[in-house]
Amino acid sequence: MPLQPLLCGSKVASQSTLFASAFSARNNAGRCSFTGNSSVRGVRPVRFMKQASGSITSDEHGVFSETMDRSKHRTPNAYGGRAQEGVLEEESSKVIESRPSWKTFPGKAFPLGVSEVDSGINFSIFSRHATAVTLCLVLPERGSIDTLSGGMIEMVLDPGLNRTGDIWHIYIEDLPRSNVLYGYRIDGPQDWGEGHRFDSSVVLVDPYAKLVEGRRYFGDISMKLSKFLGTYDFDSLPFDWGENYKPPNISEKDLVIYEMNVRAFTNDESSGLDSSIRGSYLGVIEKIPHLLELGINAVELLPVFEFDEFEFQRRPNPRDHMINTWGYSTINFFSPMSRYGSAGGGSVNASREFKEMVKALHSSGIEVILDVVYNHTNEADDANPYTTSFRGIDNKVYYMLDNNGRLLNFSGCGNTLNCNHAVVMELILDSLRHWVTEYHVDGFRFDLASVLCRGIDGSPLNAPPIIRAIAKDAVLSRCKIIAEPWDCGGLYLVGSFPNWDRWAEWNGKYRDDVRKFIKGDYGVKGSFATRVAGSSDLYRVNRRRPYHSINFVIAHDGFTLRDLVSYNLKHNEANGEGGNDGSNDNFSWNCGFEGETDDASIRALRSRQMKNFHLALMISQGTPMMLMGDEYGHTRNGNNNSYGHDTAINNFLWDQLDARKSDHFRFFSKVIKYRHAHEVFSHESFLSKNDITWHEDNWDNHDSKFLAFTLHARSGADIYLAFNAHDYFIKALLPTPPQTRKWVRVVDTNLKSPDDFVLDGVHSIENTYNIAPYSSILLEAKFDFVLKG
Repeated sequence: MPLQPLLCGSKVASQSTLFASAFSARNNAGRCSFTGNSSVRGVRPVRFMKQASGSITSDEHGVFSETMDRSKHRTPNAYGGRAQEGVLEEESSKVIESRPSWKTFPGKAFPLGVSEVDSGINFSIFSRHATAVTLCLVLPERGSIDTLSGGMIEMVLDPGLNRTGDIWHIYIEDLPRSNVLYGYRIDGPQDWGEGHRFDSSVVLVDPYAKLVEGRRYFGDISMKLSKFLGTYDFDSLPFDWGENYKPPNISEKDLVIYEMNVRAFTNDESSGLDSSIRGSYLGVIEKIPHLLELGINAVELLPVFEFDEFEFQRRPNPRDHMINTWGYSTINFFSPMSRYGSAGGGSVNASREFKEMVKALHSSGIEVILDVVYNHTNEADDANPYTTSFRGIDNKVYYMLDNNGRLLNFSGCGNTLNCNHAVVMELILDSLRHWVTEYHVDGFRFDLASVLCRGIDGSPLNAPPIIRAIAKDAVLSRCKIIAEPWDCGGLYLVGSFPNWDRWAEWNGKYRDDVRKFIKGDYGVKGSFATRVAGSSDLYRVNRRRPYHSINFVIAHDGFTLRDLVSYNLKHNEANGEGGNDGSNDNFSWNCGFEGETDDASIRALRSRQMKNFHLALMISQGTPMMLMGDEYGHTRNGNNNSYGHDTAINNFLWDQLDARKSDHFRFFSKVIKYRHAHEVFSHESFLSKNDITWHEDNWDNHDSKFLAFTLHARSGADIYLAFNAHDYFIKALLPTPPQTRKWVRVVDTNLKSPDDFVLDGVHSIENTYNIAPYSSILLEAKFDFVLKG
């Protein structure tokens, strides 16, 4: 059974030494002999200590039972530097009655993290500047998941035996193959001006831990200050992906991405799921039918790496009433968020259920893209640090620093990961490969990816090594790789992100230009045309394609679609920061009234505008992405920065979905499926004059807010589209359809459901069409005999 998490403070009350059972009583010299084994004589010791409650006792040194050949374990250049070796302080102690009977060996440097070797476990961690490293272990008492009364066992590593280059390592024979928690205490120079932040009082999470244990239930206030430790599982059988399993391998040009949060998707009671799986990976599985009905074929999951949802509540601050529900605050880059597992089952259970979710989504033809945060960690800044791992292991390596050893902050979160340092770069690559090989994910969206384009001093790089390495990596070759091409330091790279013809980008200019045009801004018709045609001004370089533009109108960080048409201003009062948080440039329009209203005309206009945005998104060249909840018109009440709300503000409200399925959801689903069925919306290459005809001779008219064009299909089933952002009707002259075909109306956003979308088309369309204010239409050229039949 899985192990309950250790809830220990940064310091403990007492120390006592653990020895192998064959150790004799303490002798006068303070040394112990090992009966019947002379091979350990003359070997420098590893110190064993047991952390437990009770009275303070002294300790004594244990010894290695034998040594291993270290000459076979050479380190690559990234880990080759050698730090000063500190001298471990020896302490006196006494033998206690209860003790493990382990043999320990120097171990090996690679692989980093925990690995199973023969009949034992190898531990390995990088720290270039450390002078002392202590491995801390917690074992369950006879397999119990209820207590950890066995305490914490500490093993001080000898730099002469347990260090190779910058890697500290130890091998322990007969250590349990699962249900062990572990971490490290690390000490080193105390000079902050040189960038060091060592604190040996804190037990740190191994950056290469594949599983992390903390509190078991999301938002459990009684465990708010619980600590996090690594764990491992070499007992479970390999996950069964199935004999006929294969990933969907959907072409990038055919993707329709659905950005969603695992917890918020099913956390609300209206999901109808049992409370044990609401807000979990298994909950997502239960709602796959909804995703299929909607028509999307890829989910982009907000961060699913281990994070602490209570990080805002560690100290008094304006956000200390919040629970982090988005997860952009990573503790560890290898472990799935354990509290997204069901029923408080812990990290091992969560890992398995994550795989079950991926397998189920794949079997339904849906790819899995992870939103990953390699630009910063949860450890905050120097003013209010939250040290859990990297900061205490080797701050000078893992984070960008200025010349005075202070943290640089290009992430807006207090620290910036040193992504182009060789050691950090290898960590990122190893993490990505792990998620592909172990969890079978299909791609990654890189949060604030411009940070990854900065050198170790923070300056922008034209050819960032980590960006190139990701693009060229063999394991990642089949993956979608998507950049959010900006950061909080002003490095805006939309259209110019270093790409090696592989990287796609969140197209922020698409979002802004489409928002401006649909709401009726002047002078943006040409920009709107450029965006729906694939943004060739940004991406027609080298061998880049239209699908390298990830088109979106709405994303997690900003207004929902309904709020975009309901609010002129953000309303972030609930966040506790006086409205200073969140973007002020939303390019939104409330349609005549700020917030919710019973005015029928305003509500109708808002419904029309939401349909206009969705139609524009789904007919644009490039890869469309929509936000969870926009298919039923979810509102956050004008909050455009709702990351800290584990409430209905972020939760998918299934009762509202059910109430609107007859109209809003129906339109959204039908338009998505129509895109899938017509290749004119997803060209492999940028449009030529043979692919599109613009019905426009008024490009320079600043006041014009009307755009019409025809997309030509090889089959002759051309598509005519027109968008009217004026506040009056436009009588549009329709082009002549292809021979033997007639125009039929498929979409008119001005009409009520079900007339707003008619798949077979409404015929008797004449040579003109009167397009209503703030509305759009889609006509399809169908064979005349089909219409007559």
